[in-house]
Amino acid sequence: MAADERLMTGSFREEDANLENSLRPHTLREYVGQAEVKDSLSIYIQAALNRHEPLDHILLYGPPGLGKTTLATIVAAEMGQNIRVTSGPAIERPGDLASMLANLNEGDVLFIDEIHRLSRSVEEVLYPAMEDFAIDIMIGKGPTARSLRVSVPRFTLIGATTRFGMLSAPLRDRFGIIYRLELYTPDELATIVTRSAGLLKVKQAEPDGMLEIARRSRGTPRIANRMLRRARDYADVKNGGVLSARMADEALRMNNVDELGLDKTDRTMLACMMDKFGGGPVGLDTLAATTGEDAATIECVYEPYLMQLGFLMRTPRGRVCTPAAWAYMKRTMPAAALAQAGGADGQISMELE
Repeated sequence: MAADERLMTGSFREEDANLENSLRPHTLREYVGQAEVKDSLSIYIQAALNRHEPLDHILLYGPPGLGKTTLATIVAAEMGQNIRVTSGPAIERPGDLASMLANLNEGDVLFIDEIHRLSRSVEEVLYPAMEDFAIDIMIGKGPTARSLRVSVPRFTLIGATTRFGMLSAPLRDRFGIIYRLELYTPDELATIVTRSAGLLKVKQAEPDGMLEIARRSRGTPRIANRMLRRARDYADVKNGGVLSARMADEALRMNNVDELGLDKTDRTMLACMMDKFGGGPVGLDTLAATTGEDAATIECVYEPYLMQLGFLMRTPRGRVCTPAAWAYMKRTMPAAALAQAGGADGQISMELE
């Protein structure tokens, strides 16, 4: 299954477009979770408004689906400014960025999603724009070429990325405010899902049903809202629109999502490691070839949550299933695998992208 076809992926899917636009909060007060980010951001926004200046440039990073785009739109709204939304891959040439900057109004917010995917030539144009609010344009060619500096309106750049380590150091250093968005707690997600249920006009959203969805959402609001839609449809047909814990459980199990938030793809990968490689160690490329998945997809999409659950370890020799994973899959762990897992405790790399 492709990563963007999974119910349990935090990556953006086409079906999320209309849903997210209607469910997004519009103020910091409505925004649930990320308390430390909200507290400091509210102070910076108020200070900028008091000085009648644009807000400092902001970099947001963390796993997909945690609300980076939503937070950017809220910042623009709190500042009383317009927002221009684009993405790193969409800005192909320096001229595209120069045109975009020139068309901004004073104080506007420019939001660039997946900013780590900007080309180096585009980054070079962005540096003086961020520091001096000017862009350098080359006129002519060869020995007669000269650089002309053109002023652009003072603006706030908000960059978002899921791959913080791939940002170049010069670009990263030009952001004055940097936040990492953390995964949400089940209680926070239950609050988000309850609000979304009201906006989606769920006939009766019971608290235990909302919590059941929240517990299986991998700490990600995008997944929680996607699961809510599936559960709402199921409850409409099977229970007269009453979304209880039992209805949520049945709906999610119908979509192959278990009580831990693992889906069929997660279980298939664990089963492959256990049945074909004795639980590991197994190299990433070997695992990709065996499961038919792309190596980068396994590393960035599937592995992180399995590692958070303590089901998977990264060692110098490859990936290893833990005793907890064997117990979850209801398989008997071979003695060799148990020894391997025990000897790898000091070699585990829990650092996620």
